[in-house]
Amino acid sequence: MTDPATLIAYYGTDEPPPATRRLAAGRLGAELVDGNLRDIRHGDCEILRAIGYVVRDEDWGTYRPVIDALEIIEDQDGFSVSYRARCESASGGRLIYRASIVGRAEGRLTFEVEAVPQTDFPTNRCGFSILHPIVGLAGTPVTVEHVDGSVTQAALPDLIDPYQPFKNMRAITHRPRAGLAVTCRMEGDTFEMEDQRNWSDASYKTYVRPLALPWPYVLPAGIAQTQRVVVDVEATHGVVGTSDAMRPITLSLGAPMGVMPRLGLLLAPEETEATLAATDRLAAIAPQTLLCHFDPTAGHGVGALEGFAAVARRQAAEFVLECVVPCREEPARELAAIAELVRAAELPLDAITVSPAVDRLSTPPGSRWPDCPPPHAIYAAARAAFPSLRLGGGMFSYFTEFNRKRPPAELLDFVTHCTCPIVHAADDASVMRSLEALPFITRSVCAIAGAGKPYRIGPSTIAMRHNPYGARTMPNPHRRRMAMAAADPRHFGLFGAAWMTGYAVRIADAEIEALTVAAVTGPLGLVTEGGSVVPAFHVAKALASLAGFERVPCRSSHPDEVLALAARSPRGETIMLVANLTARPRTIEIVSGNGRWSAGVLDETTLEPARRGDLPTTAATDALSLRPFAVARLVCT
Repeated sequence: MTDPATLIAYYGTDEPPPATRRLAAGRLGAELVDGNLRDIRHGDCEILRAIGYVVRDEDWGTYRPVIDALEIIEDQDGFSVSYRARCESASGGRLIYRASIVGRAEGRLTFEVEAVPQTDFPTNRCGFSILHPIVGLAGTPVTVEHVDGSVTQAALPDLIDPYQPFKNMRAITHRPRAGLAVTCRMEGDTFEMEDQRNWSDASYKTYVRPLALPWPYVLPAGIAQTQRVVVDVEATHGVVGTSDAMRPITLSLGAPMGVMPRLGLLLAPEETEATLAATDRLAAIAPQTLLCHFDPTAGHGVGALEGFAAVARRQAAEFVLECVVPCREEPARELAAIAELVRAAELPLDAITVSPAVDRLSTPPGSRWPDCPPPHAIYAAARAAFPSLRLGGGMFSYFTEFNRKRPPAELLDFVTHCTCPIVHAADDASVMRSLEALPFITRSVCAIAGAGKPYRIGPSTIAMRHNPYGARTMPNPHRRRMAMAAADPRHFGLFGAAWMTGYAVRIADAEIEALTVAAVTGPLGLVTEGGSVVPAFHVAKALASLAGFERVPCRSSHPDEVLALAARSPRGETIMLVANLTARPRTIEIVSGNGRWSAGVLDETTLEPARRGDLPTTAATDALSLRPFAVARLVCT
């Protein structure tokens, strides 16, 4: 796929996805992408999600190495890959490394890298990352060998571990399927594992250099660093897999249970003028919640609140103040002053969420927590300043920080946090697979906060609105796939619409109160500067229209490819949103439910009228063919 118009329709950018090459050594296979391995399989069983040599900068941004001298050899015994790569920092730092990857049919995979800094090279991390899948592996037994030779029998975490489940690692053995044992041995440094589901990555990550050591650190010029990962697969005779690549994907409806959440949109002070200019589009979406971000440490004052009030006069919705508490003075004094500004601005509020400013920065394991008033003092001050409002708390950053600094939920009317899929990786597969982590996140939040505690998520978008791990989010003027980017082009393409739909599906079982999915305008917006709408506009509009309806569980036979949600209206209609999460066409069959379905399909063929705000509806259908990243709204009467 290289046609620029098609690329822009799918991804919001004409930058093509990186080239992939499937390598095979007997039943062992992997994809080679940008010099690293992903989708490592034995037959049809995914045994590892990825093995990559990753170089991070001082803000935890990931270098995209320049690769040359690539050589690939394949024969009946397996494959070998070699290449040279170069990373250069904006300040002139330069690192060159040589990589060798060898796969053998007997079930061994070796990935070795020798890195030589050409200058002193500052980095937060430089070395191998090994990703284990989560679905089907969470909670299962593993054997961990440590650097001192000791061996631990343990299990991969089921609920998300806020810290490292395993440290000082030399090797780990897991069993992805009966009769299949996979041992991954890491050499050249000390490794440890973190539960990447914290950041909505669909993986457990084993990485080099313990977090307890200082970072950033400097790789000295001219000093070679060598690391090696060896994977051995032991398969019991007769272990086979099945392939059903040509089958249609079935969707099965269950009995109604619970209700659909409110749909929320973000309002930021710098976007209120553009939002006011787009109030007709805002009215068309008709969100139930508008989340107003207010941060005095960023210079927000009464003018920001007056902007929110102007929007409130034009749009009926629940208004929630997302209030960063500076904590430079007593919280009671600061929040009382903010309450006075709200009154002066005549901003009608229904709820407020509060979080101290220092908690917008992450405190990694082993680091000293910054000085901050205790949560109960901040929540008590918020209650006193805003006695008539519902009070929310948790984190304005990600579940990671929520998990590590768990709020006293009994003091709150609801808990909240965000997610972002591009903290660690920004390739299409990783972003879409991040949806797999969401049920683990919501289940972990419910375990922390207590059953029945009201729960809100968002704003959760592909792009990163705030970087808790560095000094800034990454500028992205060339509209690339970039980790920690302040703007992501896929938000503006069909990919973004499919991802938003999948997000709503994956959090549905948690029975959350409200899901905030985007802003009205700006880099996280649903409306462009010219007034046209992005594909995800139609998903947000559809989700808003379902708020409060009975939720009808919808099971996909292949949730890694197609996800769907369904709801029943008071008139008895069943309404379904279906998303193709892949870059290839998929055929859908609905195997339960009565009546015939009419469909409005959002894909590259309907994109132009969709950008004007109109989504055509097709004739009645029993089966549906979805183009890449297409979203369909189905109605059964």
